[in-house]
Amino acid sequence: MAAGTGLVASELIAGFVSPSLSTMTALGGAVIDAVPPGVKDWAVALFGTADKLALLAGMALVIAAVAAVSGVVELRRRFAGAAIFAVFGIVGLAAVLTRAQVTVSAVVLPVLAAGIAVLVLRRLIGRLTAWEASQQGAAADLPARRGFFQLLGGTAAAVIVGGALATAWRGGAAGVNELRRTLGLPTPRLPAAAIPAGAEIGLDGMEPLVTPNPEFYRIDTALSVPVIDPREWRLRVTGLVDREVEIDFATLLAKPMTERHVTIACVSNEVGGDLIGNARWLGWPVRELLAMAGPKPGADMVLSRSSDGWTAGTPLDVLTDGRDALLAVGMNGEPLPLEHGFPVRMIVPGLYGYVSATKWLTELKVTRFADDVAYWTPRGWSARGPIKISSRIDVPRNGRSAAPGRVAFGGVAWAQHTGIGKVELRVDRGSWQQADLAPGISVDTWYQWQLGIDLQPGQHEVQVRATDLRGAVQIEEHRSVAPDGATGFHTIRVDVNP
Repeated sequence: MAAGTGLVASELIAGFVSPSLSTMTALGGAVIDAVPPGVKDWAVALFGTADKLALLAGMALVIAAVAAVSGVVELRRRFAGAAIFAVFGIVGLAAVLTRAQVTVSAVVLPVLAAGIAVLVLRRLIGRLTAWEASQQGAAADLPARRGFFQLLGGTAAAVIVGGALATAWRGGAAGVNELRRTLGLPTPRLPAAAIPAGAEIGLDGMEPLVTPNPEFYRIDTALSVPVIDPREWRLRVTGLVDREVEIDFATLLAKPMTERHVTIACVSNEVGGDLIGNARWLGWPVRELLAMAGPKPGADMVLSRSSDGWTAGTPLDVLTDGRDALLAVGMNGEPLPLEHGFPVRMIVPGLYGYVSATKWLTELKVTRFADDVAYWTPRGWSARGPIKISSRIDVPRNGRSAAPGRVAFGGVAWAQHTGIGKVELRVDRGSWQQADLAPGISVDTWYQWQLGIDLQPGQHEVQVRATDLRGAVQIEEHRSVAPDGATGFHTIRVDVNP
């Protein structure tokens, strides 16, 4: 109860003085930074987009366990438990100091949390020892026991209510949610092309061609979604440039906007995985902003930086070669959701997100791969991450049963910035059968496909492969996601009943 009171009070105060950084988010961010890449891959594979919730739950269990030990030792030896809380405060302070969003207000928060926890601990222990001392007689025991449990119950209620208030307040801190809801997006000068007829197959169980915002995957290192007031947002272009450039949100919105459908994917997406989505993005081409700054000869990389300090290293030529790399402000006809980078993020066709899709964007540093490294590179990931040709079976799901006869298969295939030429399936390692490929929205999006196959009773293995428009065939060899994306044929089992 003492530890919970300190942390909840700290989180509530953070909502007022430090919306983007609190004690818990700083500790969680430090844990995320410290874990080896293999642990990160395991967490994403096990929990998917709920990985941050799992981390918070794990942190809460560890804190509760240590706090329980603190209470026991404090009861036996005065100030011993308080000393453990003080160590927690120091650890929290160290974590806050490592964060890019650190401010004077944020530095105070872990100290405040530890101080409040110590005060509540001493008060609770005092009531508990008074109850123990009064147990010489039954009559004297009742008031002391009642006093202890009243204080304990009141503390528990305060933690629960305070926790709920902190969650609600931090989710809408600084009125950013309201600002986002009322924000009007500009009309694009280059609107997205109409979705071709027949591009969405409509097979029951298929993923939608355009992924709704609430269903779009989210994988990043931000334990708490950064809260950025668009009125205070600035984007700087620095580094190896003829002139440094800075723009604000109003200036960006006034630029001639481009709207495009683009499929993006996480490098942690396993073969057949769902860490991929297709959306209609609105933004200003990155190349236009870079042209204003004038990259110097020899520069070959742009290090983009998030408000929380996360970085991605993107090849300069990819951002300037004419593809629709955008400083995105809109997603599927509305301002970016907070968790997807509001107010501004990067979208770059053809590259995995870890080298391109920076959310909550604040800086573009023109530099060289030889001089700078991005967040994931020293953690064992490739410096360059072009998305690999891949395909997925969505219908039927793996392990599902089917009746004998024609079974309808359907799914998606992608080769961003190249496009899909054909999709094929094979049953039980037999000959490949070409599927019906729906027209793609563009070479920067995934394509849907379908094929009906006659299956006899028994258990069957079905595999899918894709070929891009240049004739390159999807790699069959199974490889893990590290260091630059998974390969292999998505394989499912279908049980056909007699």
